[in-house]
This record gives sequence, C-alpha cells and structure tokens, in this order.
Amino acid sequence: MKQLILASGSQIRAEMLRNAGVSLDVMPARVDEGAIKAALLSDGASARDVADSLAEMKARRVAMKYPLALVLGADQVLVHKGEIYDKPDTIDAARQQLKELRGQTHELLSAAVIMEDGTPVWRHVGRAQLMMRPFSDRFLESYLEKHGEDLFTTVGAYKLEAEGSQLFTRVQGDYFSVLGLPMLEILGFLRTRGICLE
Repeated sequence: MKQLILASGSQIRAEMLRNAGVSLDVMPARVDEGAIKAALLSDGASARDVADSLAEMKARRVAMKYPLALVLGADQVLVHKGEIYDKPDTIDAARQQLKELRGQTHELLSAAVIMEDGTPVWRHVGRAQLMMRPFSDRFLESYLEKHGEDLFTTVGAYKLEAEGSQLFTRVQGDYFSVLGLPMLEILGFLRTRGICLE
C-alpha cells in the first residue's frame, strides 16, 4: 500500500482523515501563498483556480521529496462579493473581516489535489455557502477576546466545528469543505488506491 502524505499543517485536516480511519503522514509544504495568490489574481484567475493551484503547488512541493508516495495538497479560499479573503493576522483584521461578513452570505472553496509519481492524478473543489447572522457588537467583542490568535489559523476567522457555529444561521453545501477538505470525494479516490477498503 502506498504511503499517503498530507502536505498541510492544518490540524483539522489531519484529524478528519485519521478519524475516518486513514493512515497518513503529515509534512507541511513551504510555499509563499501570498505571492502565489497575488500572481494568480493579477493574471485574472478565478477564486476556484486560486484554490486549486495552491493545493497543487503544495502537493507538488512535497511530492518532489517523496515521489513514490501519494501526496495530498489542500487549500481553502473564502469569497465574498467577488473578493478573496486571507487569514487575518491581527485581532483588528479579524474584527474587520467579521464585520464585513456579518449578515451576509459568503462562499468557501476547498480544493484538494493528489500527486502520484510527480503528476496530479486527482483533484476536486468542494463548495459551501454560509449565511452569517447579524450578531451584535457585544457578541463580536466577546468572541474575539475569547478566541484571540486562534482566529488567525482560519480563512474566515471562525471554526464551524467549534464556537464559530454561533456566527451562522445557515450553511448550504459540503460540511467537510467548510472544515477544509472535500472528504467524501477524497475517500472515494483513496479506495481506488487501496488506502481505504472498497
């Protein structure tokens, strides 16, 4: 059976796969996401293509070191009113982002690419639409104070699997894609490679 490597440092992605019974190694890819994203957007790439390209670049970086393994790269992009959001890097940035998303619908695109023998052999982009409730400023400040720098690890400054669920009134689409991986589709592919049982 081939080794599966997750080219991501995301704890929730590794946890989702392990909870599904998938054996894997974790080796985060070192890529300059900001520079790559800026270059893609300047070339007119869509949000879907940005997510897909970043997932492939991460997988490719690790696959260069481990060509005999299956390498899974992933990336998530948040889109609101045609704008792609980045992970906030300060509390003020998280506050501003959540204020902009408050009472609005946004979309999450979660791309996954699997490399084998140095070539992409599978890819998928999962989608979900999320409606954020018009929460009060009091709730917002309490939320920011409670979660602090943990908010910097996610593109939306929330974790739906935790208290971030209180920000929303509706989620449509693939729940796993909200968490960062189109899990059901990935598991389907892994079954074709014998990593998961048929």
